[in-house]
Amino acid sequence: MKKFAYIGCLGFLAVITTEFGIIGILPQVAEHYKISIDKAGYLLSAFALVIALTGPFMTLLASGYDRKKVMLTAIFIFLITGIVSSLSPPYWLLMLVRVLPAFLQPVYIATALAVAVSQADKKRENELMSIVFSGVAIAMVTTVPFATWLASLWSWEYSFMVQTVVSLIALIGIYFVLPPMPVKEKKSYGSQLKILTQPTFIISTAMNFFMITAWFSTYSYFAEYLNKAKGMDTTMVSYMLFLFGVIGVFANWIAGKMLNKSVAKTTSFFLSGTILIPILLYFSDGNTLATIMVIGVWGFLYSPSFLNASTYMVSAVPDSLEFGNSLATSFGNLGVTMGTTIGGLIIISKGVSYNPLVGIIFGTLAFIMIGLRSFLEKSKKKKLQGITPSMKT
Repeated sequence: MKKFAYIGCLGFLAVITTEFGIIGILPQVAEHYKISIDKAGYLLSAFALVIALTGPFMTLLASGYDRKKVMLTAIFIFLITGIVSSLSPPYWLLMLVRVLPAFLQPVYIATALAVAVSQADKKRENELMSIVFSGVAIAMVTTVPFATWLASLWSWEYSFMVQTVVSLIALIGIYFVLPPMPVKEKKSYGSQLKILTQPTFIISTAMNFFMITAWFSTYSYFAEYLNKAKGMDTTMVSYMLFLFGVIGVFANWIAGKMLNKSVAKTTSFFLSGTILIPILLYFSDGNTLATIMVIGVWGFLYSPSFLNASTYMVSAVPDSLEFGNSLATSFGNLGVTMGTTIGGLIIISKGVSYNPLVGIIFGTLAFIMIGLRSFLEKSKKKKLQGITPSMKT
């Protein structure tokens, strides 16, 4: 049912507002706490690292519980985070409450995706998953730039007030719309962990990691990059985040349709942005109009990255949707951590204008993984074709 997918999307909106809403206010947070921009970046990278390290295990633990209760619990923790963060607590406490919901983020995403496709036929699964993942793009067009804009008018605490309100709305939506959804048959841990031995899944996981690292080496410092490298003020950055998100909503819809036709080709098409965007950003130089146009292309090619990564990984293990998606979320967030960390180091040592170059390196590695998986799948297909005739004779 589509309404299950839209409820999943609403919760995803709260999740992404919490995780990435910090991006637009990092310079203000750094100034408030008298810390460097790379240390402020820990508020994003620590969140992502917790997801990366605990996501699959938390998803396995939650796999036997009522899916509605799991989603409610996760969003409730996000709500508490927003409330405490908006009170401008000491930095250590801000870091602590930022990290807490990270334990349940992949659980929420995997559960929401499972709920969305629970009553759908196979042909519509990618389309319904794209509705859930459109929460990422919608957050980029609404709550994230709005939170950044409010912070530019008043103070950074207002950014967290936005995520509090969104989490509360999502909590109410899940409670009243979703029916109780107990798990009828819980898969054994062993049967789910078996996917970790499949070469194509391991290669797909590496592709996910490299792709997200490539994007987030610059995107994590979106505000810092546009401010220092392109001379845009905080208000202009909020407009750019809005543009980024508007185009991203459309991009997610397009990607959902394209994935139904070819997962590998769609992933490759959007991945090309990790190499194309750094080149376009370089040539746009100080031309504001050219930079705005590049940001539009950037938003289109970046926005479906998490959808593409999850679909690409799950396509290697179609019978392990929840656990496969949790691993996609974990390794994607490991990529967020790596990209944010490397990006911070580049800012300190070279300057933020060099950050997009990291995208080219990791984007190339992601393309190599796609090529390697394609080679393995073709080899396996040829092998099976060679065995079949001999079995008949």
